Amino acid sequence: MRTITWNTEGRCLTYINQTRLPAELVTVETQSVSRLADGIRRLEVRGAPALGVAGGYGAALSCFSHKNEGTFQGFCHAVKSDAAFLRATRPTAVNLGWGIDRVLQNAMAEDTPAAAYEAALQEAQVIEAEDIALCHRIGAYGASLLPDTCTVLTHCNAGALACVEWGTALGVIRSAVEAGKNISVLSCETRPLNQGSRLTAYELHADGIPVKTIPDSAAAHLMRKGMIDAVVVGADRITPDAVFNKIGTYMHAVCAHHHSIPFYVAAPYSTLDNSRNEADVIIEERVRDELAVCGTRKLMPDGVETINPAFDATPLALITAIITDKGIIRQPYTELAGQDGRNRP
Repeated sequence: MRTITWNTEGRCLTYINQTRLPAELVTVETQSVSRLADGIRRLEVRGAPALGVAGGYGAALSCFSHKNEGTFQGFCHAVKSDAAFLRATRPTAVNLGWGIDRVLQNAMAEDTPAAAYEAALQEAQVIEAEDIALCHRIGAYGASLLPDTCTVLTHCNAGALACVEWGTALGVIRSAVEAGKNISVLSCETRPLNQGSRLTAYELHADGIPVKTIPDSAAAHLMRKGMIDAVVVGADRITPDAVFNKIGTYMHAVCAHHHSIPFYVAAPYSTLDNSRNEADVIIEERVRDELAVCGTRKLMPDGVETINPAFDATPLALITAIITDKGIIRQPYTELAGQDGRNRP
């Protein structure tokens, strides 16, 4: 089953509601940009590649909603307003805006709302198909980096649920297993929303790939004990000086560097953003309740404030290699330099 796809018969977007996993597999069907935006904000659909697809389909949904506008000018204004609203839901991940912009460019090249909608939907479907192909290419490139027998640490979820299928970091693991390598995985729980224990462990267990979930804070201890051979994570944005990924990634990278363990980032080429440096990127701040409440149980006293960033930035000096659908990028990461010449660290 695909994480996110277009339902041709129902003329709607269908995606897995990841907040309900692993207890139950529930899908959402919507023709509404606001419903999709709410789902993205609530992490029903998440992961950089999946957000790129969601952004593309969100733009197409907007074109569908406004295709009966009286003038093409009014149509364009309404669609661009929806696009800005959708883009603001997750400011750190670059793929969301990338998907929106790519579809909008195709739609705005037409001269009627109906033609714009058809062009938008077609381009969004192309993005979906491309995501499947590029994840398999990432997997093939990355599998070559892993030893024939090894234990891999991963953080958060960069698997099929973060893409359309296969995955980036987990795509590397799946491809290595498919190639006959003996791979086992340590999945960090990834507090506070437990995407590692809820989603990554769910995926790998379903595929029959050996996986154990560990507390985030146990990773350094296990590295020191020689129980981790490599770290593979995904990315939400890669600038010429840093990799932005789920909070906790930087901590693992520092520890891996100290213990001489290779640290790999697996991400589509569209995640590379050479227009900004780390200082230019907004780190999304999540709500207090993610830390303060579990179900109906309070986990901290009223009145205590939280600092709850969704992502952190890992300097490229700590990254052994970046695995993309176009190949493996290594130090000194010259491919990441922007046209304005802004430098790598």
